[in-house]
Amino acid sequence: QVQVVESGGGLVQAGGSSRLSCAASVRTFSTYAMGWFRQAPGKEREFVASIRWSDLSTNYADSVKGRFTISGDNAKNTVYLQMNSLKAEDTGVYYCATRTNYYAKYGAWGQGTQVTVSS
Repeated sequence: QVQVVESGGGLVQAGGSSRLSCAASVRTFSTYAMGWFRQAPGKEREFVASIRWSDLSTNYADSVKGRFTISGDNAKNTVYLQMNSLKAEDTGVYYCATRTNYYAKYGAWGQGTQVTVSS
């Protein structure tokens, strides 16, 4: 079973940058895709970004387009989320997850990492 561990985040000032990492227990290329999600206090978990390994295509939520970049390092079995121009509304717990094939939902959720943006 795939396991992932997120790291990075912390307290960041508005307008600042931060990079999250997600280390997978299997070769990232063996999964169909990996994604980042986040959950703000009192809100449901929402999609942030994803990367599909077959063609390295990426997808972003409208709220982060142009500010966040998802990338992967298959040699390290790690996915990154570079977050720039952070806003207070980016605050939340960020989760990494994997998707085993086109028809599967995201699973193998990590424990999450807190990102707090101070305004």
